[in-house]
Amino acid sequence: MSMYQENATVLEHIAIQGGYNLLLMRAPRIAPAVRPGQFVHVLVPHLGESILRRPFSVFKADGDRLAILYKDVGKGTRTLTYLRHGETLSLVGPLGRGYPGLTEGRFPILVAGGYGMAALYLCARTLPVKGVAFFGGRAAADILCVREFEALGWRVEVTTEDGSLGRRGKVTDALDAYLSAEGAAIAPELFVCGPSGMLKAVAARALERQWPAWISVDNNMGCGVGACLTCVLKVHGEQPGDWSWARACREGPVFRAEEIVWEAV
Repeated sequence: MSMYQENATVLEHIAIQGGYNLLLMRAPRIAPAVRPGQFVHVLVPHLGESILRRPFSVFKADGDRLAILYKDVGKGTRTLTYLRHGETLSLVGPLGRGYPGLTEGRFPILVAGGYGMAALYLCARTLPVKGVAFFGGRAAADILCVREFEALGWRVEVTTEDGSLGRRGKVTDALDAYLSAEGAAIAPELFVCGPSGMLKAVAARALERQWPAWISVDNNMGCGVGACLTCVLKVHGEQPGDWSWARACREGPVFRAEEIVWEAV
């Protein structure tokens, strides 16, 4: 797996909605090497004493261009909002194990919470079969990229907890309704990204039915390259009851649902 460090040039920086921002950069070494589900480690400029990089899922990668979606939630992301056209940003990437291709004979289902949608876009673009994408959030402002996924040929089902857009409830409510109606007629394969509670709930459904499911975890990271062990999680061993530590930044962030010790999540 190729990994590079380069100073990417900011091409566009757009405020989208609800504190979410799109940052488009020219990164001629990293962008062509990106695979669906991988991330870049960003050195946020002008943070003084803060020397650790921050991980961001790659939203789009086309030619020498790379885009990330992020939300202004703290000091680091607030500093990113000040970046303007022509400035540079230090990136390391692409990093991590991303999503695999579609298993032959399977029907793809994407499940995303919040800006987990960004991590699934390249997956949706590259999968040979266009399936159904389930997007969930607290409110309408948390639902991103619907038009982009529909333009790829995907059916998108939206759920918000406050009912301000789409179906009212959790994303798993819409998923359950769809699977109850269509599950017997298809052979689902799930590709999932979002908050840990949602990941656990979707994985439980896949494991119960023995459907393949690929889960992108969102563990806190320090180095991003497997050295510091900040991002470890428990995974099952070869023998029943055995487990070991896996690094989200190296062995992940994408894991098979059955790999993860969900009791520890």
